[in-house]
Amino acid sequence: MNWDRRAAPGARAFMSGRGLVLLLGGLLHAASTAWPVDFGFLRGQTLWWMQWSALGLLGWTLLRARNAGQAFVAGWWFGTVCLAATFWWLFVAMHTYGGLAAPLAALAVLLLAALLALYFGAACGLWWHLAQRHAAPSALVFGVIWMMAEMARGTWLTGFGWGAGGYAHLDGPLAYYAPWVGVYGVTGLAAGLAMGAARIGAGRLVPGPRARVTGLCMALLIALPLLVPARWNEWTHSNGSLSVTLLQGNIPQNEKFEVSTGVARALTWYHTELLGARTALVVAPETALPVLPQQLPDGYWDSLRTALDAPGRAAVIGMPLGEETLGYSNSVIGLVAGVGHVQRYDKHHLVPFGEFIPPFFRWFTALMHIPLGDFNRGGLGQASFAVQGQRLAPNICYEDLFGEELAARFADAASAPTIFVNVSNLGWFGDTVAMDQHLAISRMRALEFQRPFVRATNTGATAILDHHGLISASLERLTAGTLVGEVQGREGLTPFARWAARFGLWPLWIFGLAVLVWARQRPA
Repeated sequence: MNWDRRAAPGARAFMSGRGLVLLLGGLLHAASTAWPVDFGFLRGQTLWWMQWSALGLLGWTLLRARNAGQAFVAGWWFGTVCLAATFWWLFVAMHTYGGLAAPLAALAVLLLAALLALYFGAACGLWWHLAQRHAAPSALVFGVIWMMAEMARGTWLTGFGWGAGGYAHLDGPLAYYAPWVGVYGVTGLAAGLAMGAARIGAGRLVPGPRARVTGLCMALLIALPLLVPARWNEWTHSNGSLSVTLLQGNIPQNEKFEVSTGVARALTWYHTELLGARTALVVAPETALPVLPQQLPDGYWDSLRTALDAPGRAAVIGMPLGEETLGYSNSVIGLVAGVGHVQRYDKHHLVPFGEFIPPFFRWFTALMHIPLGDFNRGGLGQASFAVQGQRLAPNICYEDLFGEELAARFADAASAPTIFVNVSNLGWFGDTVAMDQHLAISRMRALEFQRPFVRATNTGATAILDHHGLISASLERLTAGTLVGEVQGREGLTPFARWAARFGLWPLWIFGLAVLVWARQRPA
């Protein structure tokens, strides 16, 4: 790259004139994955056109960069604003519930955003180098590089791909491609289209064969979902329905693990609702029972087992499991009538600083008053729970963020899940957009695998999603209640489920690297 001595001063001058454009673009990108302001029906909506506009502003700025240093700074600044505005609610967990001083909590969020934004800075610097120094199609190259930056953010160093651009397209034309290429493929398509539009708007696309091909490809990508019958993209079929009851206890987070308040309330409320449910399946959220089985009151466990052993009954309940000598796990148990043992799922993808403490960071967690633990990690691709002809695949909290890990359960089509069950507790983040963003993540997984999702949460968003990622029913957030409905199980595999089950994200990595090698070898 062109990292000469003029790069840093040039970057400062460049940013002084266009920093506000990138600030606006970063804020729009964050808002596009779930609109954060309560404007009635608009709250929580995904806005695909806004995500395109945000990346278009970034593209417009990059097209005016004079060197790779300026492009790097532009991408890093855009990414820092975007990510800080996306997961600012981490401040609530650290300050409101963790007791970390407000300046330190704000600084921690900003530093996390700035560090993760380095992926975007490197992507923009590399794009400038390839687009300016080689005769490579810049829209295609930008889409590929942006996709790879998002994959790196979402998988490296435990991964935190929250707010990837593809989630903004759940209700747009590019949603058609989710069962084929997954969220990261959709992210790359959106980035390529945005850069193409930016080039057209900036007058950088010289009339000729290349311009016509670029325009035709962009038009086809957008028009194809509108022209092709929806049934041609239907890869799964129904295998019957299941009646479900989803529980939302709304236990205040500052009381959740207090024995005399939150624990007592949770044990009483969930016990009543679990026994009173009349559907085939009842689901209680993550750590709904916030104590170990051996710490439950006398007779509590036996009453649950007896009631749920009646014909046609089953329950999925979030609770911690383990003991001091063997360690503990954040788990889900399955109680199914006629099954002589308790089915179990242990969380595989643990939350850094919440469920395990990374090396050298105990000093940071010591500053907060949050019940943290070093939990045992469950295996990848654990067995589904069998309930009335359906195969339920539990996942806990933000595990549904990692579609490539959920795909491991689809290696054998005969035993692949027919329904996803997510249990979560977002009470750590208060009444924030985190609930809507997490709902959008589950919707994308439903689209990728064409499987329904049922979500039972402590404070929201508790919902039933169909296999197209559409919300069939939901509960009002921050209320205690039950959601009763029907969910239709699905058999069959989408293209994404087939290749991701066998190879993870490697096909996208290999495609991206091949495009970069091809672009690098083109003559200057």
